[in-house]
Amino acid sequence: MISSDIIRGYTDTMILYLLLDEDSYGYEISKRIREISEEKYIIKETTLYSAFNRLEKNGYIASVASPDPSAKRRTYYRITTDGLDYYKGKCLEWEVTKEVVEKFIRKEK
Repeated sequence: MISSDIIRGYTDTMILYLLLDEDSYGYEISKRIREISEEKYIIKETTLYSAFNRLEKNGYIASVASPDPSAKRRTYYRITTDGLDYYKGKCLEWEVTKEVVEKFIRKEK
């Protein structure tokens, strides 16, 4: 398991990644994060919904009602143009972060 302290700065990036191709809702996003991380990171519900609130407040995502009125009532999220720009910036930031941190990781020989 990965410490939530380590990954905190990239929770938004993970959520935005999952919204790149299609709108989704909380439980599905949580499940996909768990699956993609191979169970190494399980996002807490409070963390997820705090991220949704923050992302929506900043204009990076928008919430929409369930597209199928006969289906279970859910709030779906979609990435905005500003969200796509923010995502791309976070991806670049990650590359630099990884480069810097790797300089301090001792590789055993």
